[in-house]
Amino acid sequence: MFNSNKYQFRHVGRGEHKEFTAIRNFLKASDLGIDISIDVFITVWYDERMVACGGIAGNIIKCVAISPELRGAGIALKLATELVHLAYERGHSHLFLYTKTSNETLFRDCGFFPIVDVPGTVVLMENSCCRLNRYVQQLESLRRPGNTIGCIVMNANPFTLGHQYLVEQAAARCDWLHLMLVREDASAFSYEDRLAMAQAGTQHITNLTLHAGSEYLISRATFPCYFIKDQSIINHCHTEIDLKIFRHYIAPALGITHRFVGEEPFCQLTARYNRDMYHWLQTPELRFPPVEVVEISRKTCGGEPISASRVRKLLARHDMAAIAELVPPGSLQRLQQLQALRTSRHATSRPVLSGES
Repeated sequence: MFNSNKYQFRHVGRGEHKEFTAIRNFLKASDLGIDISIDVFITVWYDERMVACGGIAGNIIKCVAISPELRGAGIALKLATELVHLAYERGHSHLFLYTKTSNETLFRDCGFFPIVDVPGTVVLMENSCCRLNRYVQQLESLRRPGNTIGCIVMNANPFTLGHQYLVEQAAARCDWLHLMLVREDASAFSYEDRLAMAQAGTQHITNLTLHAGSEYLISRATFPCYFIKDQSIINHCHTEIDLKIFRHYIAPALGITHRFVGEEPFCQLTARYNRDMYHWLQTPELRFPPVEVVEISRKTCGGEPISASRVRKLLARHDMAAIAELVPPGSLQRLQQLQALRTSRHATSRPVLSGES
């Protein structure tokens, strides 16, 4: 039986390099890496020896490891409880957990419930047995009638004329179109800024619902890689989990029949994701109807496909005139405001040099 009086629990922040080194070594002994997105760890010590640890990155619990001789002794439940309490204190009550499929039973006992998995590799869990069902019910309330119901999932970092063209083309082919933005703030622009630009750029489209971002749209930036060594397997697992959630939960709730994507001539990773959609969304399944994938050619400017990365490069050079040819008016206005704000912050933070007034 686990006796918490014998063990010492410590909180370790990102800047505590000596402690992070000890955590890295402990994880390595469990054949795990350290996830650089983690903000804080909880470590468990016995006789000045680390015997367990777990980290928090936003609302995701990562890098949980327990010494083999203590597994089954109750320490996992205590560590999970401490991690959940710490996450709550940091403002996160809805928690996700990625772990090896072999650990699923362990974390079920700690109050986590599976959402989807990649068999034999990774399972995504959350600390609620009903939150996903409530999200599905919320989506069902936004369902619209029609034979062709489309969906686009995008990051829009930032929202360009290319994104606007994709939405317009998709909407023209649908009775109704659902547009979803990835909520995760791991982009150059915040979710609020990206949402505002998307709203401004699509307000003229009448058969469109622009959805509030959902944590069930899995961002590649938050996907774990600390227990999967092969990058190609990491990419495969992210794609499979993300698209299974879409097909198993989101598409049936909204009655989605088609998913639209833009051609991807630049990023090989995104191009591969688009190709994988055909398998995960169109392959017949007994429980879930297929979703047809439709790829639309990119809008071009000056003979070159319009891309958000191109806009970001121009923004770094402060070339607003060139950006104006690539983004809708609403996006341009927002980008000008953000650029002015950043310039103002830089000016106020710059030290005054000798001789300046």
